[in-house]
Amino acid sequence: MEKRIINKIFAKAKEGKKQIGILIDPDKASHSYIKAICEKAKLIKADFFLVGGSLLTDGDMDNCLRLLKSNTEIPLIIFPGSYLQLSDQADAILFLSLLSSRNSEMLIGQQVVAAPYLRNSKVEVISTAYLLIDSGSQTTASYMSNSTPIPANKAEIAASTALAGQYMGMSLIYLDGGSGAKNPVPPSMIQKVKSYTQQPLIIGGGIDNVEKLQAAYQAGADVVIIGNALENDPNFALEIKKTLDALQ
Repeated sequence: MEKRIINKIFAKAKEGKKQIGILIDPDKASHSYIKAICEKAKLIKADFFLVGGSLLTDGDMDNCLRLLKSNTEIPLIIFPGSYLQLSDQADAILFLSLLSSRNSEMLIGQQVVAAPYLRNSKVEVISTAYLLIDSGSQTTASYMSNSTPIPANKAEIAASTALAGQYMGMSLIYLDGGSGAKNPVPPSMIQKVKSYTQQPLIIGGGIDNVEKLQAAYQAGADVVIIGNALENDPNFALEIKKTLDALQ
């Protein structure tokens, strides 16, 4: 299977070029929303879209991906909340194992169910060590996964867990405060995890202003994921662009 997207992420991380992804909730995937978010993605030169969530209610994964494809050439990566969130319309999928959990369904159960489908698809599979970090309140991700996030003041636990994911052969490390996080992953934790690991480091959840974005990058994040803030703050896209231009 071609590894076009993961190779690009690795290459940019090795060069020290900071990357940004945009999280799309299929429940919000109206034509007008997709068109507007794609325009912002073009402005900030987003590296990829993440599509999915911990719980989909009225959304349609296939339709959301088709809408995105008709409005952008930016790579589309599934960010699955369960094995039900699979689609051959995507370019890739983050094959997540929730290493911060002790829930076997999130560690390997869901993955076993998804594996045969992905084997028969053309979707690029990117193995990812996924760690939920406490963000000040319970998120949908922690509730739906029936798991306890790593405490925000326990950087050594996050670093050791991420290192275990690297030793297990996972391609990416993803620290996530979860959608709607009150607080982002602390810079001290990002720095600790980065010092322990060699894989590209993704940070998501609670990045709702340029100061938090810059702090994540300065601490060692290779990729930052932006969600609701890009929609809620009309000036955020311009601030992201200025930040990325200054860092490249």
